[in-house]
Amino acid sequence: MPSTSPGHQRGYVIPIGGAEDKFGDRTIHRRFVELAGGADARIAVIPTASRLPDTGDRYHKLFTDLGVEHIRVLDVEGRREADDPKNCELMDGATGIFMTGGNQLRLSTILGGTLVARRIRECHSQGCHVAGTSAGAAFASEHMIAFGDEGSRPVAGKVTLAPGLGLTNRVIVDQHFRQRNRLGRLLTALAYNPFLTGIGLDEDTAAFINADRVIEVVGSGVLTVVDVSDLQHSSMDRAHEGEPVELIGIKLHMLRHGARYELDTHIAHSGGN
Repeated sequence: MPSTSPGHQRGYVIPIGGAEDKFGDRTIHRRFVELAGGADARIAVIPTASRLPDTGDRYHKLFTDLGVEHIRVLDVEGRREADDPKNCELMDGATGIFMTGGNQLRLSTILGGTLVARRIRECHSQGCHVAGTSAGAAFASEHMIAFGDEGSRPVAGKVTLAPGLGLTNRVIVDQHFRQRNRLGRLLTALAYNPFLTGIGLDEDTAAFINADRVIEVVGSGVLTVVDVSDLQHSSMDRAHEGEPVELIGIKLHMLRHGARYELDTHIAHSGGN
């Protein structure tokens, strides 16, 4: 996890499972805006993951409708723009940074190692809250699922990992989780690296991770936590590609809106009624 600037507390890391409500209550976006300062929020939108030309404009309108006046959209379509100091300047004073959905490999290959990526991490270490939906959610952590097969069981060789942005090194995120039957690929990723905690985010569901590494669930779906901290046995080291992987000692939590999970203690708390 990146170091914190002196006198500052790290901002929230907010992975969102994709397809979040953009027209109704917009619960997730409202909470993000509130954390970022409400009407005084200064939000930078990074639509790099998307190939749709209007993605940045759509999120600009969404945040405007929620009362935010200061919104900047970064035009970063390639590594040249990602190394342009002018795009870094658009994040000066940002209290919230939002990475849109699309293709997470576009984020890792375009932003990785650039001035923009460095500036996002600096902003976060100074208290800026960083959210990402779908591809943006996957990219936020140090370890990223680039792609993998759907299904419910872990299978050797069926997941490809890539470096992420590195805002946290405690979790690995998968998005559109139950909608696209991705438990197996998250389990496979954890079999490769059981230091991590797996976070499976349903659509319209977010994990608000604070500086104390406590997750709060926000949204209409379920957050699946895959805890391998007490993993007793894994056959990943000798499984051939395409073979199922044996894992013993996994703990699974299904958490809804208002529930919390402590990454340090691996304790889950119900959201109540």
